[in-house]
Amino acid sequence: MAVDTAPTLSEIEEARGRLEGIARVTPVYGSETLSKLAGRDVCLKAENLQRTGSFKVRGAVSKIATLSKSERRAGVVAASAGNHGQAVAWAAREAGIKATIFMPQDAPMAKVEPTKNYGAKAELRGASFEEALAAALAYVESTGATFVHPYEDERVIAGQGTIGLEIVDQVPDVETVVIPVGGGGLASGISLALRAVKPGVRIVGVQAGLEGWTLADGIAVKSVGELTGRILEDNLDDLVSVSDEEICSAVVLLLERSKLVVEGAGAVGVAALLAGKAGGGQGRALALLSGGNIDPTMLISVMRHGLTLAGRFLVLRTRLHDRPGELIKLLKSVAQERANVVSVEHHREGMDVPVTESEVELTVAMRDEHHCSVLLESLRSLGYQVERLR
Repeated sequence: MAVDTAPTLSEIEEARGRLEGIARVTPVYGSETLSKLAGRDVCLKAENLQRTGSFKVRGAVSKIATLSKSERRAGVVAASAGNHGQAVAWAAREAGIKATIFMPQDAPMAKVEPTKNYGAKAELRGASFEEALAAALAYVESTGATFVHPYEDERVIAGQGTIGLEIVDQVPDVETVVIPVGGGGLASGISLALRAVKPGVRIVGVQAGLEGWTLADGIAVKSVGELTGRILEDNLDDLVSVSDEEICSAVVLLLERSKLVVEGAGAVGVAALLAGKAGGGQGRALALLSGGNIDPTMLISVMRHGLTLAGRFLVLRTRLHDRPGELIKLLKSVAQERANVVSVEHHREGMDVPVTESEVELTVAMRDEHHCSVLLESLRSLGYQVERLR
């Protein structure tokens, strides 16, 4: 049951004791690449390497460990976009109690299947988190099970706050901490811990720019909670938003340069730093990578889109005389610029082109944006009318 008071430092420390030997003390990595791009020293707290793939296991274990015998018999219920559900399922299994998890109907399978594999019953209800939450609360009302709220709960917030204690232990000279914000439980817990043990640190929350669907599905809630909202109002120095394009670029960089798989919600802190939105001058900054449970098919799409944004893929269209040898002539011209053709689409029928011509669309792997410009200019100098599509 949610409460109306924020956890104290002593309660966060008690949660840390409950988590000892259960949740991992996740590593902090430096990144030369991200530091150069952001113009400041950047390090990464890798909660994507936490058990169940996200920070959520901390709050779930912290809550479930304090249940009474009668509450344990009745079981637990959660509503989740994915990560919280996995965490509650795992924590319930470890505690030997039953769990039922309500998720939106379009929750990624990378989050639904593990929830089932941890032994929980997964119920897919509604198109949004809010609809799944309503269904979960109705189930609690009818069964008497204990609802484990993803963020509006003092013990859950205290569990997430243990990350703040770890950050101070691992990076004592940190000056700016950048945290994803969805419902606000993560940022609330960390900010409470940081304000208690390192009051001068700059704390920045990062939201996804919610204009319809977002890549950061893990933080795609309409607003922060009532309790967490009050905590964040008192403790955050700034609350900023990032676009899906910025998140996509961050996911690609983390995978390619840091070798870390991070979901959209987990990459928003890095996105904010790279976009210069975190503020705080040139001091050392830490971005929290809150989770790594990205659906594999989504990861493929993100990587292709991100590489295209970075000039690593080029899609172009041109026309050729419809006679033997013209296509190979074009491809040789592309090869001379050391570009690698990924796919070729050759259109004759159904196109608004002269009968003596055909249209060709090429997808080409490139080195960078400058390489794209060189290839396009080279083809135009050879007389090709080239249109860049992406």
